[in-house]
Amino acid sequence: MSSWKQIAACTAGAIVIAACGGGSGGGGGGGGFPFIATSPPPSSGPATPPASKIALQVLSSQPEHVSGGDARIAVLAPPADQAQVELWLNGAKISPALASGADRLEGVVTGLKLGANTLELRHKTRGKLDTLTLTNHPITGPMFAGPKQEPFVCSVLTELGKEPLVDTTDTKYYAVHDAGGATIGYSQHCSIDSYVQYYYMPVGGTSHNNYQPMPADGSRPPNIAKTTLTDGREVDFIVRWERGTINRFIYQYVMLAPFGEDPAKPDTSLWNRKLVYHFQGGVGFGHYQGGPDKRAGLVDAIGKGYAIAYSTGNRTGEHYDMILGGETALMTKEGFVKRYGVPSYTVGLGASGGGIQQYLYPQNHPGLIDAAIAVQPYPDMVGQIPHVGDCELLEYYMDVTDRNNPTAKWTSDIKNRTWLVGFNAEQSVANPFIGLQGLLPNVKMASGSTECRKAWMGLTAGAMNPKFDADGIMAKGAARMNMAAFGAIPFSHYDDVRNIYGIGADGYPRSTWDNVGVQYGLQSMKDGKISPAEFVDLNFKVGGWKRMSEMVPEGFPYNGTGPTEVQKVIADASYFDPWGSRNMNQWNAATPNVPAPRTHGDLDAIKAMQRSGLVFTGKTDIPTIDWHPYLEQKLNMHNVHQSFAIRQRIRGKMGGSDHQAIWFTETRGAASEFDQTPMAFEVIDEWMAKIRANPTRTVADNRPERAMDSCFDKDGALMAKGAGVWDGVLDTRPRGVCTQAFQMYGTSRIVAGGPIEGGIFKCALKSVDTALNDGTYAPWVPNATDIQKLQATFPEGVCDFSKPGQGAPG
Repeated sequence: MSSWKQIAACTAGAIVIAACGGGSGGGGGGGGFPFIATSPPPSSGPATPPASKIALQVLSSQPEHVSGGDARIAVLAPPADQAQVELWLNGAKISPALASGADRLEGVVTGLKLGANTLELRHKTRGKLDTLTLTNHPITGPMFAGPKQEPFVCSVLTELGKEPLVDTTDTKYYAVHDAGGATIGYSQHCSIDSYVQYYYMPVGGTSHNNYQPMPADGSRPPNIAKTTLTDGREVDFIVRWERGTINRFIYQYVMLAPFGEDPAKPDTSLWNRKLVYHFQGGVGFGHYQGGPDKRAGLVDAIGKGYAIAYSTGNRTGEHYDMILGGETALMTKEGFVKRYGVPSYTVGLGASGGGIQQYLYPQNHPGLIDAAIAVQPYPDMVGQIPHVGDCELLEYYMDVTDRNNPTAKWTSDIKNRTWLVGFNAEQSVANPFIGLQGLLPNVKMASGSTECRKAWMGLTAGAMNPKFDADGIMAKGAARMNMAAFGAIPFSHYDDVRNIYGIGADGYPRSTWDNVGVQYGLQSMKDGKISPAEFVDLNFKVGGWKRMSEMVPEGFPYNGTGPTEVQKVIADASYFDPWGSRNMNQWNAATPNVPAPRTHGDLDAIKAMQRSGLVFTGKTDIPTIDWHPYLEQKLNMHNVHQSFAIRQRIRGKMGGSDHQAIWFTETRGAASEFDQTPMAFEVIDEWMAKIRANPTRTVADNRPERAMDSCFDKDGALMAKGAGVWDGVLDTRPRGVCTQAFQMYGTSRIVAGGPIEGGIFKCALKSVDTALNDGTYAPWVPNATDIQKLQATFPEGVCDFSKPGQGAPG
């Protein structure tokens, strides 16, 4: 994940292709094109039916998930019957252009109305043979993700230089201007007509930043690089780059194209029939259309003939509604298949939130991708919120509440902080606020940083505080929208996904964050790293987070770090608040015998989240390479233990994880980080080829030699591979070669006794008396005073991690 957006502006000079309007609703933006791509690929649908069986099949989506008024279909029929079949749509005969193959006819059916459509296959002599009900949805959505979020700020003008299409007269939405700057209407859905631009890679170019637009006069640049396809052909590195809008987000389809191609009749002869769905990461909380990142132009993959599909709706830097993200990915891939045909397989690629999507979507939408290259993934985003929410509580305790620790435990050695937060800490990574220490008499910070401070600061405020506009949505919408007309906007992750979490009695989205019963630092106390007295004090005073309705605007540094903001700190030291302590349930020194209140998560919200598909349960059976460049020393937020949290969930759900290969690559001492993804593409391609050649064997049985658990040195050379290289992570066996080479850390909830796989949002509870008798605190034996304080701290009980969390399915 990354807290900030990296948006690349795109060049102009495009050829516009008007979209078909049939049933799209909302107008424009990604409706079906009136063409069939040349050289239609073989379908990845079912095997050829018997000669007596003639049937219909939808190739671009499931029949119930059609959008934009059109669908790519196949008529499965032997050659002798192909001239005898007819298609009827809603009782009327239609004649779509269908390309003939050995066992099928294939093409795009247009003119679908919104809602249910009846597509019939009839034979001139044998009558009706098959019927499908195609349920068509607007190209602007939704299909199943629920009501659209408002306000929603368009970015097609700022990112693509295009005014959105007028679709409403309601003046609170995005004002659309003509060429003279006059308002001609308003856009609710931010749609544009799809269009194509052509780029080339110049000789010597190696990055997406090196693409150059093809000359507008149609001439051929003299410095076009050559590239070699997977079939060995050497061709010009010219790229067809299509952009438009689907489900309100900006999509991109990118692939090689021959010089001089007619954009209305794309030539797919350079496509190797393999599709990469490029998911991207970041942390965002919705309300914004996003930017069409040029990183979608994956040089290594495109240069080999792969096609790329991408949508800003699948960049978690715009939102973290994974139900909406899944819907968007289905619609975006559907659009690709309608335009270009069915790929032989689709492989996902993406880091951080882009990795999360490659675990969640195979679980929620089997068939969307056939293989995954998940880089720096987490199991899910919602599973990070509990321990990230702990971060600032624990940092505040160390910096403020326990600043006078008699052994200076939290400042003398930065590594000591790991004993509470679980994440790594490094003296070499400077605390960005240590220069302000002299202004803060009631604060004692460490000069180094934990991963909490370096990587996660601000994420709690962004996810939980409705008064914190983390993505600057109000400013983005101010120029063209009447933002006040939408009323108060409770910015947060819970608002972003309110369709799942629901709204509480106080009018705010229901929150799942909970720390009732969590015994912070428990394992560190048992290991002798912190004393029992420190353990008791920590849990008595650490507190929790206020309800959203009680939260107030953030202080420094959330409103900037410039001179004006520093002056506010000088005038009032309490304005310095990187922890967000003003929104905590704090311990009050004036009532020292009253513990700081913990936070209760909403059980109904937790149950809804668990049922919705926001949580990765471990259900995935596709070939997966899970790759981490090792960055723990930099306190990068992509802590590497997450790959094993994922593996543990897969094993728990699927019974085994042999279809998942975990790779780490060393970065310490490297001049630049080695990119293992080209190798991952090769290995996935080998894997998919073996699956096609041996369809009766399991995914694991078709695993190629290189698709093994592995670790690599800083130059990408293999250090070790095989079944035992990660021993000692999820078992008690002696540590394997890779386990020894790459130190892993945990989270605050793991230190509190939770499982490595996480996924417990509201723990099951047991009484303090039970914990005293079952060895929870051993070897420590609390005295009467300690017991009294533990009971005061945990009146409802302490976490029993041997049981499923409250609200867990089943």
